[in-house]
Amino acid sequence: MYKLMTPGPTQVRENVRMARSQVCTNPDLDSEFYDYYKETCELISGLLETRNETLILDGEGILGLEAACASLTEPGDSVLVIDNGVYGRGFADFAAMYGAKVTFYKASYTKAIDMDEFRAFLKKNHNFKYASLVHCDTPSGVLNPVEEIGQELHKYGILSIVDSVSAMFGEPLCVDAGRLDLVCGGSQKALSAPPGLAFVTVSEAAKKAMENRKTPIASFYANLLVFKDYYKNQWFPYTMPISDIYGLRTALENVKADTDRYKRHARLGELTRQRVRHMGLSLYLENGYSNTVTVIRVPEGVNASEILEAMKREHHIMIAGSFDVLSGQVIRIGHMGENANEKDVTETLDALEAVMTAYIK
Repeated sequence: MYKLMTPGPTQVRENVRMARSQVCTNPDLDSEFYDYYKETCELISGLLETRNETLILDGEGILGLEAACASLTEPGDSVLVIDNGVYGRGFADFAAMYGAKVTFYKASYTKAIDMDEFRAFLKKNHNFKYASLVHCDTPSGVLNPVEEIGQELHKYGILSIVDSVSAMFGEPLCVDAGRLDLVCGGSQKALSAPPGLAFVTVSEAAKKAMENRKTPIASFYANLLVFKDYYKNQWFPYTMPISDIYGLRTALENVKADTDRYKRHARLGELTRQRVRHMGLSLYLENGYSNTVTVIRVPEGVNASEILEAMKREHHIMIAGSFDVLSGQVIRIGHMGENANEKDVTETLDALEAVMTAYIK
């Protein structure tokens, strides 16, 4: 068994595992479960400081991203994709799949979005239905100022879809202050529940845009409107994964009780970056460091996969590589959620130092 120090999935606390073993009711027929589901959604909204409705979806975090795009996009819509990372660029695939005309705002993959440059771009280019953006782009670990970006988009009447899967609950996020319309999260990152659930906060403006479409949403499972009036009608569009939601609720209660979580993530993120530099290694980023994941450049002449295998073989610790344009170039340590504790982070860094000392002669 490996110590899991990847940037998701993360370690799962025992009370979350036990919550998933509770006796199940029939979630379609039991009115008490409708209350439980609604209260769990409201707990997410409260933690994200929003009055917007939250919906929990039966699918890994990527379902929330596709559902947001599917529900907003009509053929021919002009959509802005903010691209300063692999996941940022990847939003274009969803938007195009549902018929959008995509414009990219391209920026460096090693830096957070520069707000002065973005404001200047929007001043000249703002005829978009919505914009997609990523809070923490996990492959590179870059953290973007999504609340500032959301406020700027709102000034021009541009709706926003935010991927906060790898930042949510590990980095502060105030959805209402950022005027953010659709914000997507997942169970297996800083929330530290098993993979399998996505959740999306939905603003009234986003709901209005979905309801006033000229064409039907080209999906059922990735259609957020199918949840409309679910509580009033006591009807879910599909059978809810009740055991997963029991676990999710306990994980959310863990997060709510952890009032020091953002300070802890910041402290351990900085500790990791300092130790990496002390080892003589280079961070991938120039700025915009996330406190949920640290991305480290692989030194020339060193094989990334050999580092990962040595960490597992010699220290029983699992960290991650990356993919797409970063494949083989970097390794990643996830210090989010249950991973974000001094003991595990220190053990991981000690092990990495030992491995790198052996590989760098």
